[in-house]
Amino acid sequence: MLHLDTDLVAIDKPAGLLVHPSRLDAHEAHTALEMLERQLGERLLPLHRLDKATSGVLLFARTAQAAREYGQAFEAGRIGKHYLALVRGWPPEAGEIDYPLARDPEQPSAGQPRVDALTRYRRLRCFEWPFRVDGRHASSRYSLVEVEPLTGRRHQIRRHFKYLAHPLVGDTTHGKGAHNRAVAQWLGVSRLWLHAARLELPGGLRIAAACGPEWAPLLG
Repeated sequence: MLHLDTDLVAIDKPAGLLVHPSRLDAHEAHTALEMLERQLGERLLPLHRLDKATSGVLLFARTAQAAREYGQAFEAGRIGKHYLALVRGWPPEAGEIDYPLARDPEQPSAGQPRVDALTRYRRLRCFEWPFRVDGRHASSRYSLVEVEPLTGRRHQIRRHFKYLAHPLVGDTTHGKGAHNRAVAQWLGVSRLWLHAARLELPGGLRIAAACGPEWAPLLG
């Protein structure tokens, strides 16, 4: 557990754990919500989502009033969300991705209404690893980036970096299978390389989750 007070509880969600029951994973019996409610002996209300494959800070409200207040803060963009991601290629040193996204990422985009989506990023490190994925090049390039989604659309980071032509490594939906497999073999870990590192809440509260040991080769 990362944080506990009268209104909020935050945990460091491991990759592979659902936040709450979902029709997309109807067979999955264990969720972060169910496990934490059992541990605390009370009903909790999820305040935001993390994809099943994403690790890091996950926040729940302990009361209906807290859920309303912090839910409104998330909706208004008053809660800072900071992620780390490994992406294919070397994007610019910093930038913003301002690209509207289809409302439902599980459905074909054609014909769907699009909603505003804005993501800010900063490149932290560049890697050139000595294995071939593209037949034209003897090595392959990747980058560690810090990402701040300024809106809260589903799969926003993953879809925005696909749009930028620098998809997240390990993303089986929006990424590149050949790169996913090559990096998994190189690092010895198969996962979506996306970690919710820090939340910054109104009033100055900051909740952070350290990266797991598999991130060590990327952090230096």
